[in-house]
This record gives sequence, C-alpha cells and structure tokens, in this order.
Amino acid sequence: MLNKKKRRQAPEVNAGSMADIAFLLLIFFLVTTVIESDSGIRIKLPPWEPNIVVTPINEDNVLTVKVNANNDLLVEKERASTADLRQRTKLFIMNPQKLTTLPSNPKKAVISLQNDRGTSYETYLAVYNELKAAYRELWEEAALAQYQKSYELLDNQTRDKIREGIPLVISEAEPTDYLESE
Repeated sequence: MLNKKKRRQAPEVNAGSMADIAFLLLIFFLVTTVIESDSGIRIKLPPWEPNIVVTPINEDNVLTVKVNANNDLLVEKERASTADLRQRTKLFIMNPQKLTTLPSNPKKAVISLQNDRGTSYETYLAVYNELKAAYRELWEEAALAQYQKSYELLDNQTRDKIREGIPLVISEAEPTDYLESE
C-alpha cells in the first residue's frame, strides 16, 4: 500500500453562494441604473370649453410656418432657414416699422406651425425652440426696457404683465400627409 499513489481528488467549487452573489449584483445594477424617459415638450394647454366660438383671424396677424416631410422650412410659403426664423418671428410680432401687412400690436400676433407627418422630430424641435426663443428674447427686451432688470429676475406678477403685453400664441395645426408643402 505504500507504493500506491494517492489520487488527489479535484477540488470542488462551492456553488451555493454563487446564486447569492448573482442576486446581489442584479439588485445593485437595478438600484444604480438610471432609466431615462422622454418627457416630451411641456406645453400648457388651454382649458376645455365645449361651446367655443371661433372668431375669424385677420390673415395679416398670422405668421405661417410649415415644415414638410423633407424637413424644409417654409415661412409664408417661402423657403427659410432655422437660423433666420427667430429674427423673422420677432419682427413679425413687434412690427417695428408699423407695416399694415403685419399685426398692429403683439397681442394680435399668431404663429401658425404646421408639420408633415414625415417631418423628423429633431427638425420639429429645432423650429419649435426657435419660435419659443423669439418670445423669450422679446420678453427679455421688454423687461430691460420697462424695469431695467432681466426677465428672470422679475417677480411672477411682473412677468405676467410682460407676457400679457406679448402673449405667446403658437397655434399648431393638424399634421399633413403630403410629401411636399407648397
């Protein structure tokens, strides 16, 4: 028996704690992972009124902005760039030259935005952001002119007064199914 070699048995791995470790790792990753969700565009919709009376709007008070399926921007049926949209919107709303073909005051100005169903979300957001930025710049200019303070530094009541004089009116029309706009 002395000559017999002792055979060593292969060491066994205790797998009992492996399930516990996997479970702890799963819990760790579930707790520490941030799941992003699209929040969309925050818009405060007007309250529902069942018997609303639609009054016709003078065409001179409406700035028509369309984006077709090819992501081409059309302002008043003319091709335009997103970079020029903010300035054109500000000029339309304020009408500094008092043209008769534009709104007589900012309270009458309406921006009509219409997209094609094929418009990319990025283009839609870029156009919408430029329209909102035009209003923010006008509010900032009004705050500096009237109160010598930045719009952001004003109290809510004063901000409301400025927004009352220059109301944000962006009307979104039903999307079209056309590949090309006029």
